[in-house]
Amino acid sequence: MNRLNPVQVVAVTGGKGGVGKSNVSVNLAIALAEQGKRVVLLDADLGLANLDILLGLSVNRNISDVLNGDARLSDVMVDGPAGIKIIPASSGTQHMANLGELEHAGIITAFSELADYMDVLIVDTAAGISKTVTSFVRATQEALVVVTDEPTSITDAYALIKVLNRDCRMNRFRVVANMVKTPKEGQLLFNKLAKVTDRFLDVTLHYCGSIPMDESVRKAVQRQKAVLEAYPRSKAAVAYRTLAQRVATWPLPSTPKGNLEFFVERLIQGAGAA
Repeated sequence: MNRLNPVQVVAVTGGKGGVGKSNVSVNLAIALAEQGKRVVLLDADLGLANLDILLGLSVNRNISDVLNGDARLSDVMVDGPAGIKIIPASSGTQHMANLGELEHAGIITAFSELADYMDVLIVDTAAGISKTVTSFVRATQEALVVVTDEPTSITDAYALIKVLNRDCRMNRFRVVANMVKTPKEGQLLFNKLAKVTDRFLDVTLHYCGSIPMDESVRKAVQRQKAVLEAYPRSKAAVAYRTLAQRVATWPLPSTPKGNLEFFVERLIQGAGAA
């Protein structure tokens, strides 16, 4: 594994479906690429792949081909907007917990081949708090939790944080408020979640700002494009660039922890514990 080039590994998660998590993943990846970062985006929703659909990409192979030993990771990666690379998921159900030793070895080999060719790996997780989701999140260096101003979103985000804290001993989470009417609403939303976690959990939450409710996002989805690509001057696009600037300031790993080596090791440990 390459230790000279620290790779920032970020999970974008949220607990609940419908909070715009994949949109955050895609646009954050593009915004980081615009800053000159080499970004790889992994669709970690292994049962319901959607990043390729979101971006209107033609995909012939996916990560299941890598796990089966039929392809290398570099073979299944597709080019996305702004030069990002996307690793598509399969549309069939495939749980990390069911992977055998050969598949584990395949993951290690696959990601070690990419270590020299990326600065940031963004992992777009599935919705929910399944073992597959927690296995991916615990393997990353940073967890970015997406919340919206709905009671179920707050409840599910709390449940996810609770499980990751209790079972995976994670105690630091980044939070972004999505689809808010005003910046103040985003801050209040974060405060609501932080109030509950402060009371019941031993975790620290860091607020990363908000993404506004923007009709441009819906239009971009209809066009199967990222809002940064379709409407680069929209309010949402500006907010995503601000978020990317914040992410770029997060500390890089100075040890294997947080590197791709760490990501793979933790991913396999999580699968074994599932």
